[in-house]
Amino acid sequence: MGHIIITEYMAETAIAQLSEAHPTLYDPDLGTAPDRLRGLLGEARALIVRNRTRVDATLLDAAPRLRVLGRLGVGLYNIDLDACRQRRLEVIPAAGANADSVAEYAILSVGMLLRGAFQASAAVAAGEWPRERLSTGREMSGKTLGILGFGDIGRRVARLGRAFGMRIVAHDPILPLDHSGWAETGTEPVPLDRLVAEADAVTLHVPLEAATRGLVSAEFLAAMKPGAMLVNASRGGVVDEAALAAALRAGHLGGAVLDVFEEEPLAPGNPLAGVPNLILTPHIAGATRESNLRVSSLIAARVLVALAMD
Repeated sequence: MGHIIITEYMAETAIAQLSEAHPTLYDPDLGTAPDRLRGLLGEARALIVRNRTRVDATLLDAAPRLRVLGRLGVGLYNIDLDACRQRRLEVIPAAGANADSVAEYAILSVGMLLRGAFQASAAVAAGEWPRERLSTGREMSGKTLGILGFGDIGRRVARLGRAFGMRIVAHDPILPLDHSGWAETGTEPVPLDRLVAEADAVTLHVPLEAATRGLVSAEFLAAMKPGAMLVNASRGGVVDEAALAAALRAGHLGGAVLDVFEEEPLAPGNPLAGVPNLILTPHIAGATRESNLRVSSLIAARVLVALAMD
């Protein structure tokens, strides 16, 4: 049994740091084995999870001594925050530790979609020479990048986009217009309808809540410029997946990259299967060697501080 239980991948150096201070159980399969996890939580004082462990009231009922919950990431959608508050459980996300990874993923996806030449390896290796077809890609320079959600990650995306010579527009109903981030990144704040209509590529950086669920709807997609691109590395549920599949099949959009989904992993029959000009990745925008180390180290340090204060 461990006083600290880790249910998903964590860097070895951070696990060693925790193990030196407290009995620690590391089992990256526990995130998808809730019954087994509940049986191990009786003596646990700290629980460390990623995004596949569902921390709900039932799970917390099995952990009467739990004092701190570390999230190896920033999204808290898999955690019942009301249940945590009722139990006076401190919840610690790894705020900012993977922001560079997500921002790089977003801007690289935009560039890859605009150029449209990076999925031809099999054809070229087979002796084909689709040079004429692939010579119609577009440059990033001079294009308009629309950023929906202008928090820390959105602002990092803006800086990267500016480095490629892009015009940057963004929409964030929460961020004040006098916030320094607008001027610092050379970004024009615009209403949502203008962003959708003007952007050659839209990248999403919003939380999943009532106001954003299904935000990228059939109407949203129809209002985008013909041939525009969409990148979602924020939260599944923000994009209507069936509507996106239809827009791509109809040829209205030029392409899309999705890293997050309504249901993860995707279930058989998902409307995104076999859709053209669509790249799917398994919720890894924020996961790199460097970010995993930063996230793990941050959570380990903060969990140890929380336990020392208990």
